[in-house]
Amino acid sequence: MFNIRTDLAVEAKEIYKQENNGEMSGVEVEEEYVDDIKTTIVKVVNDVGERMMGKPKGTYVTIDMPKFTHYDAETMDQVSEVLGKTLSEMVNIEDSMTALVVGLGNWNITPDALGPKVVSKLMVTRHLKQLVPDKIDEGIRPVCAIAPGVLGLTGIETGEIIKGVVEKVKPNLIICIDALASRKMDRVNSTIQIGDTGISPGSGVGNKRMEISEGVLGVPVIAVGVPTVVDAATMANDTIDMVLDQMIQESEKDSKFYNMLKSVDKDEKQKMIQNILDPYVGNLMVTPKEVDLVIDSVSKVIANGINIALQPALNLEDINKFLN
Repeated sequence: MFNIRTDLAVEAKEIYKQENNGEMSGVEVEEEYVDDIKTTIVKVVNDVGERMMGKPKGTYVTIDMPKFTHYDAETMDQVSEVLGKTLSEMVNIEDSMTALVVGLGNWNITPDALGPKVVSKLMVTRHLKQLVPDKIDEGIRPVCAIAPGVLGLTGIETGEIIKGVVEKVKPNLIICIDALASRKMDRVNSTIQIGDTGISPGSGVGNKRMEISEGVLGVPVIAVGVPTVVDAATMANDTIDMVLDQMIQESEKDSKFYNMLKSVDKDEKQKMIQNILDPYVGNLMVTPKEVDLVIDSVSKVIANGINIALQPALNLEDINKFLN
């Protein structure tokens, strides 16, 4: 078992593999490419994989967005199509069944505003199916949405709000969107993770709340997330590792110095970095300076992907007409 500070199954897999010299048990990994967009499917298949990965048994799909996705409308649509296809394979509801989309997060904090932003761009139809059924095509699925905020804003556990809504609305499927934490800066704002095991809001930043899952709510829960922050201590740790690796390569002829560098304990180093940073910056999480632009574009990508998956009778052009 190892300590990981990441919400991404693909990163947990990488750490697991590294810690076990390439050996993995209880975890299956596949990679696919769709129009140059890479998807990685990580399946945690048994209790051993669950324990070692620190993730519940289930399927986790990571979509790597092309570098300039946030600045190119065509690429954004391509990523939305891939996301929509991935979600469609997980969604198992009929046309008459209701889907509830939950946008988790704090809309007042940009890196945490992904969920509420996505909800604002969704094709919401449940009220129309009830109020004007004659004017809505039979192929349109009833979709409702909520952005419940966070405990600090409402004084109510997010999970409690969702549970109350579920008891009243009785949806057949829940899709949760949340901002995640990564352990690598190059994955921040550049990957989308879809999982079929639910989510624990805030767990990536050490703020674990009531779990939102089928086991708790009695309804299948699909979680969609994008890493928007990385732990400052992890960044410092990775930087030191890069320096040490370079020094090790340059000091192989000096066996004494080489052995000293190789003997540096990674866990002790991580703890030392945290102890140094805590008095000055506390539990610092870092995000890129252009995060406001990125959150806006990624929210459009995810909203369109969900719209495509939940409204298979419509194409993206029709969905955009509905929203405009």
